[in-house]
Parts: sequence; structure tokens; C-alpha cells
Amino acid sequence: MLARVFSCTTVGLDPYLIEVEVDVSGGLPEFTIVGLPDATVKESKERVRTAIKNAGFDFPPRKIIVNLAPADIKKEGPGFDLAIAIGIVAATGQLNVKYFADYIFVGELSLDGSIRSVPGILPMAMYISELTARFFIIPHDNQREVSLTSVQAYSFSKLSEAIEFLEKPQNYRKVQQQHLRDLLGVEQGVNFDFTDVRGQHLAKRALEVAAAGGHNVLLIGSPGCGKSMLAKCFPSILPPLTPQESLEVSKIYSIAGLLSKEKPLIVNRPFRAPHHIASAASIIGGGIIPKPGEVSLATHGVLFLDELPEYRRDVLESLRQPLEDRTVSISRVSAAVTYPAIFQLVGAANPCYCGYYGDGQRECTCTPYQVNKYRNKISGPLLDRIDIQIEVPKLPYQDLVNKKPEESSWEIQKRVIKARKRQLARFCDCGLTCNAQMSGREVNKYCQLQTEAKDLLKNVYNKLGLSVRAHQRILKVSRTIADLADSEEINVTHLAEALQYRALD
Repeated sequence: MLARVFSCTTVGLDPYLIEVEVDVSGGLPEFTIVGLPDATVKESKERVRTAIKNAGFDFPPRKIIVNLAPADIKKEGPGFDLAIAIGIVAATGQLNVKYFADYIFVGELSLDGSIRSVPGILPMAMYISELTARFFIIPHDNQREVSLTSVQAYSFSKLSEAIEFLEKPQNYRKVQQQHLRDLLGVEQGVNFDFTDVRGQHLAKRALEVAAAGGHNVLLIGSPGCGKSMLAKCFPSILPPLTPQESLEVSKIYSIAGLLSKEKPLIVNRPFRAPHHIASAASIIGGGIIPKPGEVSLATHGVLFLDELPEYRRDVLESLRQPLEDRTVSISRVSAAVTYPAIFQLVGAANPCYCGYYGDGQRECTCTPYQVNKYRNKISGPLLDRIDIQIEVPKLPYQDLVNKKPEESSWEIQKRVIKARKRQLARFCDCGLTCNAQMSGREVNKYCQLQTEAKDLLKNVYNKLGLSVRAHQRILKVSRTIADLADSEEINVTHLAEALQYRALD
């Protein structure tokens, strides 16, 4: 007997509907799964066999063939277990339901017949909610994730419950939908606040400009000057996530299996800080079917690379394309996927190997050759993509013991949000959200300089031999500084401040 049920999977962030065809016929006992399954899907034979028995149903000693269609999509993960089990029970006549087109089953089975959660449920639910009159059958542990969407869903913790629902659906209630704005409206505490950072007013101002315009930052200073602390405080002054941004980030974390069962919505901007021994695959993404890397997990948030020159050269160079395009494309034999990579890069670096070049208090032991060699670990093309390069000096003792309260992150964030609102109004027809996302066309349109500022930029451009990209980024930072000052024009004061943020030029 033949039974057809439906399941769902994701390739990258793109969901696909999968038809699970189960045929049970006479012959020698055999259980075969076809349709480009990976090792995890092939192993589902043993899970499904035992789960059906322990759920109180008979597993037929006959020839069973399961086809996962379409066959040109690589099937990965244990999420097809539930659909395969339902198909076998239906094909053997143990289920009094003949029509399954309205149901989509996703879930991993335990040997005792319970249903375990699977990653990627959120993008699947958003996709299925667009299909007409489709019911999503999911594990109970994934119900909070599904409640963020408008899909009609039922959650179960056991295979026997799911089968009973198919026969008596009126006895079960749908998963209740939650409102995103209610979840985002909850006050979120911050672990690091600028009020705890003594002194470093120039660095704080640079980070405020970076937050207001979405710019990338490089902090350069000797060990212990506060670079890492400043970077950890940086997310606290960024604008809150919008509902659309929150869902986009949550989708990526759902695919990666990093969503919490209790709090399935990411409400704070991500802060990712991979170690400097991380590989290019972990930063960019990888796998047989590529999974999101750190640049994607930091979407709408911060990617912090401490000790930037210590990262491998191929890792740093792999950041160039995501920084420019705000997406990352990964090609493998089985699939080619594209993930968003809309992040702000915050890097921290010592000025040399020993860390005390230009310190003023401790003598540097590096030769000029060693200093240049250390700095050249960060290539020119990568530096060009970092809008703000600021030196962080060692904190004087007077600032360290000063009891005067420092400005809090909340006060800085208010100015940042105000500047971002100006940018949203300016780019309402462009689809952009901040100044850092401007292309050459927008820069020419919105970054007009006063005559005195034009002369200053011309002299600096010729004297320092700036690249065209560096020129464009100086204009973008100038535009952000003008926005913070509530100025429509970019004057020489705004430009001069932007120029001092190019320390390595």
C-alpha cells in the first residue's frame, strides 16, 4: 500500500516542501530510503522502526521503500523521522486517515516514541504560514518558536499523540500565537555599560559615531588600556532591534540550532567574539550543506575580533566580501547557499608585537621592521573597509581614580537613535537603514561638502594618497557626525573629526 505525507527542510535559509512517499509491499523484509538522504536520514530507519513499536503500533516485516521528493535536494538532519513514521503507520492500515495533504510533519523520534525538537523550525513555519490551509505538526519543544508566526500549528511530545490527533483533531488545540512587539517591548538589561568605563572620551565618541552610522571600527592601543571593555560596551548603545530584524536574526539562530526553547526570539543585538584560532569555515560558514558562520550569527549585531593581527591571514581576507556586500555566499558540491552578513566589525589590536609602540610610559622592544611586519598582518584592502581607526591611549591615573560619574550607555543611545531616525527618513526610498550602507550614488547625493571642507579633503587625499574607498568612507563618517549634530550640511568641523578617525592612514 502507498501513503503520501509531507515534511519540510531548509537549505540555507530557504525552506522546501518535501513529499514523503512510503510504499509497503510483499517480499523479503527490507527498509530503504531514497531521494538523496545524508547519513543522519539513513539512520532514521532504526529510530523509526523502534519508535513505532514502542508507541504501540506494529512495524511490518515487509519490503518498505521511502522516497523523499524532490530527489535533487540534499536531505539532511533527523527532521523527517515523524513524517516517515506517519507514512508507515498509514501505509499499513493502522491509521484511519487517507488524506494527508493538509498536514506537514517535522520532528525527530526517540526510541521510546517521543518527539524531539529539531533546528530550523522558525523559517519553516514562516514559509508554511504562506501556504493555504496547511497545518504544521511539530515537536512540543518547538512550539514557542512556531508561536512567533501566524502558521496553524499543533505540537506533540509523543508519536502516539500525533497519530491520535490525526484521527480526532477536534480534541486538540492549536499553538497560540505570540505578538512580537510584546516580546521586544520587555526591558532588556545590559551586562556592560559605558558608565563603568573611566576616561577614554575620544574612543567613546568614536564608538558613538560608529553606532550612529553603522560603521566598522578598529581600536589600537597597548595591553590593558580598555579596548576589549569598550568593545563589549558597544552593543549597549546600538538602537534596539526592530521586529523584522529580530525575526531575521532568530531565523539564522534557528537554522544553527542556537535558539533557546524558553526564549525563541532574539531580542538583543548579537555580540559574537570568536577566538583568534578560529578557522575560515567557522567565521564564514561551512559544512556539507553550509551552516551559518560567525559573520551570519552577528547579523544586525557586532562581530568582535580581539587581537585582530593574530587571526590567520585567510580568515581576515575572507571578511572582505561580506563587509562590502553584507551577504556571504558559500558553494559546496551538494548546495550553494547565501546567508545575510549585516554586521558591524569591531576589531582590537596592539600597535606591535610587544604592545608598547608609542606608549610613552613603557619602552617598545620591537624593531621598526617588526612593527611594520606586525601591522602588515592587516592588509590594506581590509583596512580600507574599516571606517574608523582610533588609537586608545593608556588611562592616566587621575582618570582612573576620578569619582565623577561617566555618561551612561542609555544617554549615548538616545543620541544614536535620534541620528538613526534622520537616516531612516533620508533613505526611505532607498531601502537603506544607516549611512554605512550608502553606495557611491547615495554618497554623491547626500554627502555634499561646504567649500572649505572640500579644500581640506582634497589636500588630505593628495598628501596621504588615500584610496577611493577610503575617500568614500571618510565622507560617510562625516555624514554621520553631521547627523549627530543635527546638521544638514557637512562642514569642515565634521570632516576634520572624521579625518582624525583614520589613524593608520
